[in-house]
Amino acid sequence: MKVGLYFGSFNPIHIGHFAIANYMIEFSDLDELWFVISPHNPLKKKNSLLNEYDRLKLVELAIGDNNKIKACDIEFRLPKPSFTIDTLTYLSERNPTYSFVLIAGTDNFQSFHKWKNYEEILKHYEFYIYPRPGSDLGDYKSYENIKLINAPLMEISSSFIRESIKNNHDIRYFLPNEVYDYILKMNLYK
Repeated sequence: MKVGLYFGSFNPIHIGHFAIANYMIEFSDLDELWFVISPHNPLKKKNSLLNEYDRLKLVELAIGDNNKIKACDIEFRLPKPSFTIDTLTYLSERNPTYSFVLIAGTDNFQSFHKWKNYEEILKHYEFYIYPRPGSDLGDYKSYENIKLINAPLMEISSSFIRESIKNNHDIRYFLPNEVYDYILKMNLYK
């Protein structure tokens, strides 16, 4: 089974994430896609990060009954901080018949050299990369295991969503319905 691993904070998950996930499932050779919720990205600030279990709940609500997309909370149980190489090693050891592919935006490659053991990741795993505004693959274009997937480009970010909610803007069409309803009900990001 070929599984795409889409790592992120998903703080909150929004339609941009789902446009990419949907595209990867329908227009690539992936059998499943797992949203891997990161408790805290070691390369990012933690200041407006919602509790990891609330973010997991939002991802699960957004997925609903789609059997090709799953929420993965494995990093909640691994040592902190979470490093991609450690998660990949853990998942690969426990699922030896699975082939894991990393899903990432071109913007991730601007700091990829800072990832723990990034050379090992490059050596052992495939990447399906989607375009992001103002960035490209740079020197990584020549790697055989890195495929640029022409997924739709959506200029929407979780920070935009959080800021909009904080300022009482109606952002219902930027979020899956269940996510929007839960955020309102629980008064999140205020």
